[in-house]
Amino acid sequence: MIFYFSATGNSRHVARRVSTATGEELISIAECVKEGRYRFSADGDAFGIVSPTYAWGLPIIVRDFLQQLTIDGNPGYVWFAATYGTTPGQTGRFADDIMRRKGRPFDAFFSVKMPDTWTPMFDLSDPAKVSRINRDAEQEIDFVIGKVQNRERGDFMRRKAPVLAAKLVYALEYDSMRRARHFAVEDSCVGCGLCARKCPVAAIEICDRKPVWTKDRCVMRLACLHHCPKFAIQYGNKTKRHGQYTHPGA
Repeated sequence: MIFYFSATGNSRHVARRVSTATGEELISIAECVKEGRYRFSADGDAFGIVSPTYAWGLPIIVRDFLQQLTIDGNPGYVWFAATYGTTPGQTGRFADDIMRRKGRPFDAFFSVKMPDTWTPMFDLSDPAKVSRINRDAEQEIDFVIGKVQNRERGDFMRRKAPVLAAKLVYALEYDSMRRARHFAVEDSCVGCGLCARKCPVAAIEICDRKPVWTKDRCVMRLACLHHCPKFAIQYGNKTKRHGQYTHPGA
């Protein structure tokens, strides 16, 4: 089994490529959360988690999923992979802390550099640059596939941040990033409702043909912004010029 969480398709692409190579079942963490599915059987089988990096740590939905996860049996090989733009922070360590408390730590850790979709800061308006990053990522995914197929153990994550720095950034920034008040909707919105359907925590409702954030905080994956067909959803004052992004394989 390979569980993934993905907003723009980066982590899903990694998970899907590994799944295709290994024959392991592909399972969406967001769908599991919606359905309340947290119990799985994996006796002797491989078990993987693929997650994006948010504020040098885990998206809250991945963290909560792992905390509630129950695995019947003893998986033969457990691995974790993080997609990231600048650094995977300490996502592997944070995930491993949860799994260790469950008595089954990860055997291997990986990271794959992909376009950073946090467009309040990072510019994705250059298609050539984005394509180059995604092209280079394929080699890193090939590396992950080889290690997983051979069930190799070890920490293969690159560009990690120091543990203390990652903990501070995650504690100080992620909660603020998740505040829905940062979002704004432009007049070009057509009220299609895609943003509400894409939100994994049902933080958006359509009222009078416009999205309204009904929760103070969300996961902060920006799927609503990146998938909006009119690019009408913005976060802060930089996302408009930094562009939208979805993985070409999404």
